[in-house]
Amino acid sequence: MKILDYLLLTLVIIGAINWGLIGFLNFDLVRVIFGDMSLLSRIIYAAVGIGGLYAISYYGRIHTAND
Repeated sequence: MKILDYLLLTLVIIGAINWGLIGFLNFDLVRVIFGDMSLLSRIIYAAVGIGGLYAISYYGRIHTAND
């Protein structure tokens, strides 16, 4: 489970950095590297989204760890 946590947390961080670049510099790094909505870029966007949804579970684990 820990490997999955690290993998998905890494994806969430990559997504956050990409959104920061889009917001501050109007630069989409995923699009530049993998193409404008190519199959690979869509897979990356989907994986980052799944990672974000999975990261919601961290709230429950933080609460459980503090009890």
